[in-house]
Amino acid sequence: MTWISLTVLGLVVLANFAVLIWLLRRRWRLGAGFLALQLLLLFYAFWVEPRMLLTTRHEVAVTDLVAPGRIVAIGDPQPTRLHWSPRRLRAAFETAQAEKPDLVLWLGDYAYEPGWARRLGLLEALFVEPAEIAHEMGRLKAPMGAYAVLGNHDWWWDGSEMFRLLEQKSVTVLIDDAVRVEHPRSKAALWIVGLDDVSAPRVADIHGALAKTNDSAPTILLSHSPDVFPGVPDTVALTLAGHTHGGQIVLPVIGPLAVPIENRAYAYGLIEEDDRRLYVTSGIGAAIVPLRFGRPPEIVVIDLVPE
Repeated sequence: MTWISLTVLGLVVLANFAVLIWLLRRRWRLGAGFLALQLLLLFYAFWVEPRMLLTTRHEVAVTDLVAPGRIVAIGDPQPTRLHWSPRRLRAAFETAQAEKPDLVLWLGDYAYEPGWARRLGLLEALFVEPAEIAHEMGRLKAPMGAYAVLGNHDWWWDGSEMFRLLEQKSVTVLIDDAVRVEHPRSKAALWIVGLDDVSAPRVADIHGALAKTNDSAPTILLSHSPDVFPGVPDTVALTLAGHTHGGQIVLPVIGPLAVPIENRAYAYGLIEEDDRRLYVTSGIGAAIVPLRFGRPPEIVVIDLVPE
């Protein structure tokens, strides 16, 4: 969430408080009911929805794919012990493993760097150490391997160290790089291209990374931020991204409070634009405030089928 989003959230809270005071002074029974509803919604947003885990499924037809394959994509674990302790992360990743993926793709923000709070030693016990996160990520296996890009929180914490921790656990990190993967049984091949993170902010070399692909196998592009999507050519079969948390708090009529990207249309879900496809996941963790409303955590299962 951005500070502008927090300001909007604060204004919504103040408006609710003003309505509550007015009702309690004029119609106390209605005011008491309104207060009970507000407390119930706050409990749901603070404790219930952030601890949910949905499995979101999509089927995508891909040109030049020789056999079907299943991708599990996970973004923004960004855990705190409040909702996503290492034990609960392990359970989430076991749920993903039960989907029997052919390929595991990680979309960034494994560490949680809360800035001044952690630098001052505040709330230290709430944050999960990146080494613990990488250990749990390494448990998730697939025949075609596991590949990752880094997110802004990983770079803010220590991008080089996060790179090392993941590689130690057999998760290959791609920074403006490409790798060809092939299923050991079906022989279906894919290019996995991973970009640097423009939200860190760093510079992503889309064309340089794509130039490393050298045959007709379909390309899956990974980017932590969906802001790169306008520059992705239609030769890419599917782009996967995270970063937005799907808006994290999505209010009726108002919509998502927090969309920290240039184009709000890329906040969440499967987007088709000019014969190109993008999926933006809501991720697992929460940013800035430990709340979710209207956008639960998810793991994403994408079944690729030959077109």
